[in-house]
Amino acid sequence: MKSINFTLLLVILSCAIMTAQHRGNYNEITQDISRQNILSSGNAQIYNPAIQQQIHQTLHPSNVLMVDVKALQNVSATTYTAIFNVSQIGPTAESTNQLMKARIDQIKDQLNLNGISQNDIAIDVISFIPIYEVEVTKKLFSKTYTEVPKGFELQQNIHIQFTKTNQFEAILSACAQSEVYNLVKVDYYIDNIQEVYKNLQNQLMKLIEDKKAYYKALGFDMSTYNLAIADDKYCYFPKDFYQSYQAYNSISVEALNKNKAITTVKKQTSYYYQPLTYEHFDVVINPSILEPVVQIGMNIKLVFTPKPKEQKPTPVVETKVDHKYYVISPNGTIDVKELNTKK
Repeated sequence: MKSINFTLLLVILSCAIMTAQHRGNYNEITQDISRQNILSSGNAQIYNPAIQQQIHQTLHPSNVLMVDVKALQNVSATTYTAIFNVSQIGPTAESTNQLMKARIDQIKDQLNLNGISQNDIAIDVISFIPIYEVEVTKKLFSKTYTEVPKGFELQQNIHIQFTKTNQFEAILSACAQSEVYNLVKVDYYIDNIQEVYKNLQNQLMKLIEDKKAYYKALGFDMSTYNLAIADDKYCYFPKDFYQSYQAYNSISVEALNKNKAITTVKKQTSYYYQPLTYEHFDVVINPSILEPVVQIGMNIKLVFTPKPKEQKPTPVVETKVDHKYYVISPNGTIDVKELNTKK
């Protein structure tokens, strides 16, 4: 009997230890998540009070019907344009221009080997200015500081157009070989944006018809309602949706225990692509994305209000009374007379 109780006790303790271990790992995971040093918003708690309140919100019946539909489409760019800034200095204007030309020609040759022709490359001259240095002239009782030209600085932007994202690695490699590292930005372009808007409009029209059929099935006669409408469309590019964060731990307990000084270093700021989320959209076309895309959306809002009931005019009944007077003569004859009462 005692051995059975002992075995039972071991099983209970094992279950308790396993339960505690699982719960401990779970807490540790959530604490790690909560310790992420995200500079911008986006790390919601596990149980978000705002979301819970939205789920259990109280409905208020009304005779005003509302149809609010939103659609979003993720579109890959047709072409991309990468812009690099390159700066070159030299002792003379001619030598500076020659050095710049040699660097750019080297980039063009490397890109041509990767399927990007010279027609897809454009040069934008930003500035070409002399560089001055201060020359000190010593005299007996004074010093003279004079600015004299010592060289020239030429700045240009290189615009490189490409059609596939996997070409960008070759572009970076070609620019790095010519010591060009300053990537200004990458622009996205779409050729058929009107077709995208037309597709979104058709999708929203189907949703509106389904919603009207739903109201009709509930017993509402849509012909007895007045209609008000508002619509909107928008287009967002990836550059609008990059957020920053710093992932690091700057506390050293070991250094504190050994009473050593802590030398702080500059923490790197990282960026990540955070597109529009889908919880507020009724239709999402191409929802699964692998690379940054252009997000195009359209909203349509309809408000149906009951038409005012027609007020029928009350008929006015005119009562006309004809006054007649009877005159009886002394001999007994009766004469009927009409008295004109109009003035």
